[in-house]
Order: sequence, then C-alpha cells, then structure tokens
Amino acid sequence: MNSNLQFDFTVDKATKKVFINREFDAELSLVWDAYTKQEILDQWWAPKPWKSVTKFMNFEVGGRRFYAMVSPEGLERWSVQKYTAISPKTNFKLLNAFADAAENPELPGSEWDLNFSEQNGKTKVSITIYNESLERLEKMIEMGFKEGFTMTLKSLEELLTNLSQGK
Repeated sequence: MNSNLQFDFTVDKATKKVFINREFDAELSLVWDAYTKQEILDQWWAPKPWKSVTKFMNFEVGGRRFYAMVSPEGLERWSVQKYTAISPKTNFKLLNAFADAAENPELPGSEWDLNFSEQNGKTKVSITIYNESLERLEKMIEMGFKEGFTMTLKSLEELLTNLSQGK
C-alpha cells in the first residue's frame, strides 16, 4: 500500500460540514464501482469488525440504499440513503439518515456530495457532508465518525489493492 496517498478529515462546526479528501492508488472506474455497486460496497462500508449488509440498493437519481452496519454480536445500525444527483464517474449526491429496521428515518439527516477525479493513476475522492443540525454533526463526531470512517476507508484501500491485483 502506498503511504503517500492524501488523506484529510476536517470538521467545520461553523458551516456544519465535514470535509474528507482521500486518494487511492487505483483507477477511477474501480473506485467509482466500489462506491456505487452493492456487491463491492458491502465489502468495505463499515469499520472492522462491523459488516455492511444492504437490504436493497437502486443507484439512480431518486433511488435508495437501505443498509445496516452489523456488529459481530448482531447489533444493527440502519441507515437509508436517497440518491439526489448522479454524474457518472465524477460525482453523486445523496441524503443520508439513520433509520430503524422498518426504514423509518431519524431526521434530520445529512447531505453527502462525493466527487471523483483521477490523475496519474491515482483516484481522489472528495466528500463534503452537510448536517442541517449542529446537534447531529456533534452526535456523529461523538459516535466516533472520524475514527470509524478512517477505518472504513482503510478497508476500501485494502480491497482496491486486492481488486487491482486480481485477487
């Protein structure tokens, strides 16, 4: 794994936003697929030892993903995402909300804006997460979002390395 890859994580409470920039040593199309295809997404979208389990996913504008992060003990933390904009291989936006197992969202949620770019065989993903509520942003941070998402992106890096090498 390349240790010279960019990784920035910034919380701006004044604007109620989180900014994440992460570079991967992988082609853009592979990174895009990792974020947009359920069978790949479930392999990395949870901090270990938790697992991501998608009940359904329809990656199109107006489509949704309903999934749980499941602990080794079977504890489920559900979320629902609604895709609001998609520009293939460059950007997609979604609304994300915690939910119960019956898909009832806990509002307010957050707005995610994910941008993808490739340069010299490396792909950069820039994520902006806007929380309508400062209280929700602070709850995310208190719940260990930075640590958990950092671990999750490390899992993605490992998966991309394996996929790039055909493992």
